[in-house]
Amino acid sequence: MPAETRTAVDKALDLVEAVARADRPPRLTDLAEEVGLHRATAYRVLVDLVRRGWVLRAGDRYLPGTAVLRLSSSAARNSLGALARPVLDTLSERTGMMVNLQVPEVDRSRVIDVVRPDRLAMISRLMGEALPVHRFAGPLALVAALEPADRAPYVRAAEADGHPLDGPDGLLADIDRAARTGFAVEYGRNEQPVASLGRAVVTRPGAPVCAVTVVGLAAEIDENRLGLLQESLREATDELARILSGPGSPAPASPSAASTSPSIGVARPASDPTDSVPADATSADSASGTGTSPPHGTPSTAAADPTAATSPSPPSEGPA
Repeated sequence: MPAETRTAVDKALDLVEAVARADRPPRLTDLAEEVGLHRATAYRVLVDLVRRGWVLRAGDRYLPGTAVLRLSSSAARNSLGALARPVLDTLSERTGMMVNLQVPEVDRSRVIDVVRPDRLAMISRLMGEALPVHRFAGPLALVAALEPADRAPYVRAAEADGHPLDGPDGLLADIDRAARTGFAVEYGRNEQPVASLGRAVVTRPGAPVCAVTVVGLAAEIDENRLGLLQESLREATDELARILSGPGSPAPASPSAASTSPSIGVARPASDPTDSVPADATSADSASGTGTSPPHGTPSTAAADPTAATSPSPPSEGPA
Protein backbone atom coordinates (compact mmCIF):
# COMPACT_ATOMS: atom_id res chain seq x y z
CA MET A 1 0.00 0.00 0.00
CA PRO A 2 1.21 3.56 -0.53
CA ALA A 3 3.24 5.04 2.29
CA GLU A 4 0.71 7.57 3.58
CA THR A 5 -0.62 8.62 6.96
CA ARG A 6 -3.25 6.16 8.13
CA THR A 7 -5.38 6.34 11.24
CA ALA A 8 -5.79 3.47 13.66
CA VAL A 9 -9.19 2.77 12.09
CA ASP A 10 -7.59 2.56 8.64
CA LYS A 11 -5.07 0.01 9.90
CA ALA A 12 -7.72 -2.09 11.61
CA LEU A 13 -9.97 -2.14 8.55
CA ASP A 14 -7.03 -2.93 6.27
CA LEU A 15 -6.26 -5.98 8.40
CA VAL A 16 -9.88 -7.16 8.60
CA GLU A 17 -10.20 -6.87 4.81
CA ALA A 18 -6.88 -8.67 4.26
CA VAL A 19 -8.02 -11.56 6.46
CA ALA A 20 -11.37 -11.77 4.67
CA ARG A 21 -9.93 -11.85 1.13
CA ALA A 22 -7.06 -14.27 1.81
CA ASP A 23 -7.16 -17.56 -0.11
CA ARG A 24 -6.11 -19.40 3.04
CA PRO A 25 -5.77 -18.28 6.68
CA PRO A 26 -2.79 -15.88 6.69
CA ARG A 27 -0.03 -15.50 9.25
CA LEU A 28 1.02 -12.30 10.96
CA THR A 29 3.93 -11.75 8.57
CA ASP A 30 1.64 -12.24 5.55
CA LEU A 31 -0.85 -9.70 6.86
CA ALA A 32 1.75 -7.12 7.84
CA GLU A 33 3.33 -7.31 4.40
CA GLU A 34 -0.02 -7.17 2.60
CA VAL A 35 -1.26 -4.03 4.35
CA GLY A 36 2.12 -2.30 4.59
CA LEU A 37 2.51 -2.26 8.37
CA HIS A 38 5.44 -3.08 10.63
CA ARG A 39 4.98 -6.57 12.06
CA ALA A 40 4.78 -5.29 15.64
CA THR A 41 2.17 -2.69 14.72
CA ALA A 42 0.07 -5.25 12.87
CA TYR A 43 0.23 -7.55 15.88
CA ARG A 44 -0.97 -4.85 18.29
CA VAL A 45 -3.95 -4.08 16.06
CA LEU A 46 -4.76 -7.77 15.62
CA VAL A 47 -4.81 -8.27 19.40
CA ASP A 48 -7.66 -5.77 19.64
CA LEU A 49 -9.44 -7.20 16.61
CA VAL A 50 -9.32 -10.68 18.12
CA ARG A 51 -10.60 -9.32 21.44
CA ARG A 52 -13.56 -7.64 19.70
CA GLY A 53 -14.37 -10.69 17.57
CA TRP A 54 -13.51 -9.19 14.17
CA VAL A 55 -10.64 -11.66 13.70
CA LEU A 56 -10.26 -15.20 15.02
CA ARG A 57 -6.79 -16.49 15.85
CA ALA A 58 -6.11 -20.18 15.23
CA GLY A 59 -2.55 -20.99 16.23
CA ASP A 60 -0.34 -18.69 14.20
CA ARG A 61 -3.00 -17.99 11.57
CA TYR A 62 -5.98 -15.64 11.40
CA LEU A 63 -9.54 -16.08 10.12
CA PRO A 64 -12.62 -13.84 9.90
CA GLY A 65 -14.17 -13.53 13.36
CA THR A 66 -17.71 -13.94 14.60
CA ALA A 67 -18.37 -10.18 14.39
CA VAL A 68 -17.73 -10.30 10.64
CA LEU A 69 -20.10 -13.24 10.27
CA ARG A 70 -22.83 -11.47 12.25
CA LEU A 71 -22.35 -8.34 10.18
CA SER A 72 -22.60 -10.33 6.95
CA SER A 73 -25.84 -11.93 8.10
CA SER A 74 -27.28 -8.57 9.11
CA ALA A 75 -26.18 -6.97 5.84
CA ALA A 76 -28.04 -9.63 3.90
CA ARG A 77 -31.23 -8.37 5.55
CA ASN A 78 -30.54 -4.65 5.97
CA SER A 79 -28.16 -3.73 3.16
CA LEU A 80 -29.01 -1.05 0.61
CA GLY A 81 -29.55 -3.76 -1.99
CA ALA A 82 -31.96 -5.70 0.22
CA LEU A 83 -33.95 -2.62 1.17
CA ALA A 84 -34.11 -1.37 -2.42
CA ARG A 85 -34.97 -4.65 -4.15
CA PRO A 86 -38.78 -4.47 -3.68
CA VAL A 87 -38.72 -0.92 -5.07
CA LEU A 88 -36.69 -2.05 -8.10
CA ASP A 89 -39.01 -5.01 -8.72
CA THR A 90 -42.10 -2.80 -8.61
CA LEU A 91 -40.56 -0.19 -10.91
CA SER A 92 -39.49 -2.81 -13.46
CA GLU A 93 -42.92 -4.44 -13.42
CA ARG A 94 -44.67 -1.09 -13.76
CA THR A 95 -42.54 0.16 -16.65
CA GLY A 96 -41.55 -3.10 -18.36
CA MET A 97 -37.96 -1.83 -18.32
CA MET A 98 -34.67 -3.02 -16.88
CA VAL A 99 -33.93 -1.23 -13.62
CA ASN A 100 -30.63 -0.96 -11.79
CA LEU A 101 -29.32 0.45 -8.52
CA GLN A 102 -26.02 2.36 -8.44
CA VAL A 103 -23.91 3.82 -5.64
CA PRO A 104 -21.31 6.60 -5.96
CA GLU A 105 -17.61 5.79 -5.81
CA VAL A 106 -14.53 8.02 -6.07
CA ASP A 107 -15.00 9.07 -9.70
CA ARG A 108 -17.71 6.73 -11.03
CA SER A 109 -20.81 4.87 -9.89
CA ARG A 110 -21.06 1.12 -9.36
CA VAL A 111 -24.03 -1.09 -10.24
CA ILE A 112 -24.98 -3.18 -7.18
CA ASP A 113 -28.31 -4.66 -8.26
CA VAL A 114 -30.21 -5.21 -11.52
CA VAL A 115 -33.74 -6.33 -12.42
CA ARG A 116 -33.92 -7.25 -16.11
CA PRO A 117 -37.08 -8.54 -17.84
CA ASP A 118 -36.57 -11.49 -20.17
CA ARG A 119 -37.59 -9.40 -23.17
CA LEU A 120 -34.55 -7.15 -22.63
CA ALA A 121 -32.02 -9.97 -22.31
CA MET A 122 -30.06 -8.44 -25.20
CA ILE A 123 -29.09 -5.44 -23.03
CA SER A 124 -25.99 -5.79 -20.86
CA ARG A 125 -26.74 -5.98 -17.14
CA LEU A 126 -23.44 -4.31 -16.12
CA MET A 127 -23.76 -5.86 -12.66
CA GLY A 128 -20.78 -4.93 -10.49
CA GLU A 129 -19.29 -2.60 -13.11
CA ALA A 130 -18.07 0.95 -12.47
CA LEU A 131 -19.73 3.44 -14.82
CA PRO A 132 -18.33 6.84 -15.90
CA VAL A 133 -20.46 9.95 -15.71
CA HIS A 134 -20.22 10.85 -19.40
CA ARG A 135 -21.66 7.57 -20.70
CA PHE A 136 -24.47 6.59 -18.31
CA ALA A 137 -27.55 8.25 -16.82
CA GLY A 138 -27.03 6.80 -13.31
CA PRO A 139 -23.71 8.45 -12.51
CA LEU A 140 -24.84 11.63 -14.27
CA ALA A 141 -27.84 11.83 -11.92
CA LEU A 142 -25.60 11.17 -8.91
CA VAL A 143 -23.01 13.79 -9.87
CA ALA A 144 -25.72 16.37 -10.57
CA ALA A 145 -27.05 15.83 -7.03
CA LEU A 146 -23.63 16.46 -5.46
CA GLU A 147 -22.42 19.82 -4.24
CA PRO A 148 -20.54 21.51 -7.13
CA ALA A 149 -17.17 21.25 -5.39
CA ASP A 150 -17.60 17.46 -5.02
CA ARG A 151 -18.10 16.85 -8.74
CA ALA A 152 -14.47 17.40 -9.70
CA PRO A 153 -13.21 13.75 -9.64
CA TYR A 154 -16.02 12.63 -11.95
CA VAL A 155 -15.45 15.52 -14.34
CA ARG A 156 -11.69 14.85 -14.45
CA ALA A 157 -12.30 11.17 -15.27
CA ALA A 158 -14.51 12.14 -18.21
CA GLU A 159 -11.98 14.69 -19.42
CA ALA A 160 -9.19 12.10 -19.21
CA ASP A 161 -11.32 9.82 -21.40
CA GLY A 162 -11.49 12.54 -24.05
CA HIS A 163 -15.09 13.60 -23.48
CA PRO A 164 -15.76 17.32 -24.08
CA LEU A 165 -16.61 19.39 -21.01
CA ASP A 166 -17.83 22.63 -22.59
CA GLY A 167 -20.51 23.56 -25.09
CA PRO A 168 -24.15 22.44 -25.36
CA ASP A 169 -23.08 18.79 -25.80
CA GLY A 170 -20.39 18.93 -23.11
CA LEU A 171 -20.49 17.21 -19.74
CA LEU A 172 -20.89 20.42 -17.74
CA ALA A 173 -24.07 21.28 -19.64
CA ASP A 174 -25.36 17.73 -19.06
CA ILE A 175 -24.68 18.04 -15.34
CA ASP A 176 -26.32 21.46 -15.19
CA ARG A 177 -29.49 20.23 -16.91
CA ALA A 178 -29.71 17.15 -14.70
CA ALA A 179 -29.17 19.30 -11.59
CA ARG A 180 -31.97 21.66 -12.62
CA THR A 181 -34.48 18.94 -13.56
CA GLY A 182 -33.53 16.18 -11.13
CA PHE A 183 -33.33 13.62 -13.97
CA ALA A 184 -30.62 12.49 -16.40
CA VAL A 185 -31.18 10.77 -19.74
CA GLU A 186 -28.68 9.30 -22.17
CA TYR A 187 -29.22 7.87 -25.63
CA GLY A 188 -26.75 5.32 -26.98
CA ARG A 189 -23.61 6.68 -25.36
CA ASN A 190 -22.55 3.26 -24.14
CA GLU A 191 -24.58 0.82 -26.19
CA GLN A 192 -26.78 1.23 -29.28
CA PRO A 193 -29.78 1.30 -29.41
CA VAL A 194 -30.08 1.57 -25.62
CA ALA A 195 -31.22 4.57 -23.60
CA SER A 196 -31.53 5.16 -19.87
CA LEU A 197 -33.21 7.52 -17.42
CA GLY A 198 -31.70 8.04 -13.97
CA ARG A 199 -32.60 9.85 -10.75
CA ALA A 200 -30.64 10.14 -7.51
CA VAL A 201 -31.96 9.06 -4.13
CA VAL A 202 -31.23 11.93 -1.76
CA THR A 203 -31.91 11.87 1.98
CA ARG A 204 -29.84 14.99 2.64
CA PRO A 205 -29.13 17.81 0.15
CA GLY A 206 -25.79 17.47 -1.65
CA ALA A 207 -25.19 13.88 -0.52
CA PRO A 208 -26.94 11.33 -2.79
CA VAL A 209 -27.04 7.81 -1.38
CA CYS A 210 -27.61 6.00 -4.66
CA ALA A 211 -29.31 6.30 -8.02
CA VAL A 212 -32.04 4.25 -9.67
CA THR A 213 -31.91 3.93 -13.46
CA VAL A 214 -34.52 2.73 -15.94
CA VAL A 215 -32.90 1.13 -19.00
CA GLY A 216 -34.49 0.07 -22.26
CA LEU A 217 -34.48 0.41 -26.02
CA ALA A 218 -34.18 4.03 -27.15
CA ALA A 219 -37.41 3.74 -29.15
CA GLU A 220 -39.24 2.99 -25.88
CA ILE A 221 -37.75 5.96 -24.03
CA ASP A 222 -38.78 8.55 -26.57
CA GLU A 223 -40.18 11.93 -25.67
CA ASN A 224 -43.77 10.62 -25.89
CA ARG A 225 -43.20 8.16 -23.06
CA LEU A 226 -40.54 10.02 -21.14
CA GLY A 227 -43.00 11.84 -18.88
CA LEU A 228 -44.63 8.60 -17.70
CA LEU A 229 -41.25 6.98 -17.04
CA GLN A 230 -40.11 10.09 -15.22
CA GLU A 231 -43.14 9.99 -12.90
CA SER A 232 -42.68 6.28 -12.17
CA LEU A 233 -39.01 6.81 -11.42
CA ARG A 234 -39.77 9.80 -9.19
CA GLU A 235 -42.20 7.73 -7.12
CA ALA A 236 -39.70 4.87 -6.81
CA THR A 237 -36.76 7.05 -5.72
CA ASP A 238 -38.92 8.99 -3.26
CA GLU A 239 -40.15 5.72 -1.77
CA LEU A 240 -36.60 4.42 -1.42
CA ALA A 241 -35.53 7.69 0.22
CA ARG A 242 -38.36 7.28 2.75
CA ILE A 243 -37.29 3.70 3.47
CA LEU A 244 -33.67 4.74 4.02
CA SER A 245 -34.65 7.71 6.18
CA GLY A 246 -36.74 5.55 8.49
CA PRO A 247 -40.23 6.07 9.92
CA GLY A 248 -41.04 9.52 11.24
CA SER A 249 -38.27 11.20 9.23
CA PRO A 250 -38.90 14.41 7.28
CA ALA A 251 -39.85 14.15 3.61
CA PRO A 252 -36.82 13.12 1.49
CA ALA A 253 -34.82 15.85 -0.17
CA SER A 254 -35.36 16.27 -3.90
CA PRO A 255 -32.34 15.91 -6.20
CA SER A 256 -33.40 19.23 -7.70
CA ALA A 257 -35.58 22.12 -6.68
CA ALA A 258 -36.82 22.13 -10.26
CA SER A 259 -37.46 18.39 -10.48
CA THR A 260 -41.11 18.94 -11.32
CA SER A 261 -40.11 20.53 -14.61
CA PRO A 262 -41.25 18.55 -17.66
CA SER A 263 -37.89 19.05 -19.36
CA ILE A 264 -35.14 16.56 -18.59
CA GLY A 265 -31.35 16.69 -18.81
CA VAL A 266 -30.53 14.69 -21.92
CA ALA A 267 -27.14 13.32 -22.92
CA ARG A 268 -27.02 12.20 -26.55
CA PRO A 269 -24.21 11.21 -28.89
CA ALA A 270 -23.11 14.40 -30.61
CA SER A 271 -22.68 12.47 -33.86
CA ASP A 272 -26.36 11.45 -34.12
CA PRO A 273 -28.20 14.13 -36.12
CA THR A 274 -31.53 12.29 -35.86
CA ASP A 275 -31.97 12.91 -32.16
CA SER A 276 -34.35 15.67 -31.24
CA VAL A 277 -32.94 17.69 -28.36
CA PRO A 278 -35.11 19.45 -25.75
CA ALA A 279 -35.17 23.23 -25.99
CA ASP A 280 -32.88 23.66 -23.01
CA ALA A 281 -30.20 21.44 -24.55
CA THR A 282 -28.69 24.42 -26.35
CA SER A 283 -28.23 26.34 -23.13
CA ALA A 284 -24.64 27.17 -22.38
CA ASP A 285 -25.34 27.57 -18.68
CA SER A 286 -23.23 25.20 -16.58
CA ALA A 287 -21.47 25.12 -13.27
CA SER A 288 -17.92 23.88 -13.51
CA GLY A 289 -17.90 22.21 -10.09
CA THR A 290 -14.24 21.34 -10.36
CA GLY A 291 -12.95 22.92 -7.15
CA THR A 292 -11.38 20.51 -4.68
CA SER A 293 -10.16 22.75 -1.84
CA PRO A 294 -11.73 21.99 1.55
CA PRO A 295 -13.71 24.73 3.28
CA HIS A 296 -11.62 27.34 5.07
CA GLY A 297 -10.86 26.30 8.59
CA THR A 298 -11.46 22.59 8.05
CA PRO A 299 -9.51 20.78 10.79
CA SER A 300 -6.93 18.16 9.97
CA THR A 301 -8.24 14.59 10.05
CA ALA A 302 -4.93 13.22 11.31
CA ALA A 303 -5.27 11.81 14.82
CA ALA A 304 -2.98 10.20 17.34
CA ASP A 305 -2.55 6.51 16.66
CA PRO A 306 -3.60 4.50 19.71
CA THR A 307 -1.89 1.44 18.22
CA ALA A 308 1.43 2.96 19.22
CA ALA A 309 0.72 2.16 22.87
CA THR A 310 2.75 -0.52 24.58
CA SER A 311 1.46 -4.02 23.80
CA PRO A 312 2.78 -7.57 24.03
CA SER A 313 5.47 -8.42 21.51
CA PRO A 314 4.34 -10.35 18.42
CA PRO A 315 4.76 -14.12 18.64
CA SER A 316 7.27 -16.05 16.61
CA GLU A 317 5.85 -18.03 13.76
CA GLY A 318 6.44 -21.63 12.86
CA PRO A 319 7.31 -22.85 9.37
CA ALA A 320 4.90 -21.89 6.62
